[in-house]
Amino acid sequence: QVWQIRLDMHLLNHDGNITDAASIAGIVALCHFRRPDVSVQGEEVTVYTPEERDPVPLSIHHMPICVSFAFFHQGTYLLVDPTEREERVMDGLLVIAMNKHHEICTIQSSGVVMLVQDQILRCSKITAVKVAEITELIQKALENDQKARKEGGKFGFAESIPNQRITAFKMESAAVDTNDVEEQAGEIIAKADPPAEVFANPVLHTPGTAQIGEGVESSWGDLEESEKEEAAEEEGDSEAAAFECEKVETEDTSTKRETKNDEPIVLSDSEEEEVVILEPQELPRKTR
Repeated sequence: QVWQIRLDMHLLNHDGNITDAASIAGIVALCHFRRPDVSVQGEEVTVYTPEERDPVPLSIHHMPICVSFAFFHQGTYLLVDPTEREERVMDGLLVIAMNKHHEICTIQSSGVVMLVQDQILRCSKITAVKVAEITELIQKALENDQKARKEGGKFGFAESIPNQRITAFKMESAAVDTNDVEEQAGEIIAKADPPAEVFANPVLHTPGTAQIGEGVESSWGDLEESEKEEAAEEEGDSEAAAFECEKVETEDTSTKRETKNDEPIVLSDSEEEEVVILEPQELPRKTR
């Protein structure tokens, strides 16, 4: 009745920004995958082999591509597609997944950097450009693979293995020159365009937290005011209840004083013209 597809990612060489690489590899694998053709007649299901019928591609409506941004100096400088060494010294990371129609599929922020609205909008504009470029490269690669397969040649992964274009589980060590690092970094920063606004260093009580947007004022003060109003209303209700109780007690006291003498009280009903004599202890009292 259904096909079950599982996508496994095998990491060959990690040089930073594994999220973007995994998203591109995953979407390309799904676009490249073909399932066997099937025909259904009543309750009889027939699965055809590739020799009988050409396999059928999946129905993929759009390609979400992830683009990562590394932030340095509390968000003053950003870098697209950080390497493994750059990830070690970055303050925060922002990942935006978008398709070529400029639709944001997901957004994730991590690290100890606080971002404002202008920074998010700037990153989204850069993401739209990068996603359009990557999507075009993916479509060209898929077209070249399909063309090579029709011609009977090898393309893509099968061609890369004999040419040793893929490094599997190993990486040659390279010497790093750490001399004049501060001077080189100063030259790079001087050449870069300065930001429109320099943001002050935020105070983070817990490492690993981040904030997106300017935020709003705290509403705890409003809650306290509402609680005070509720308390005042409850106090007013209690005072009113106490006043009613005092009023009832006063009326009861006056009734007792009026009935202190043992003379009976005569109550008459004008309609029935009957006389009812009640003893003092049987006098009805007002109750609340």
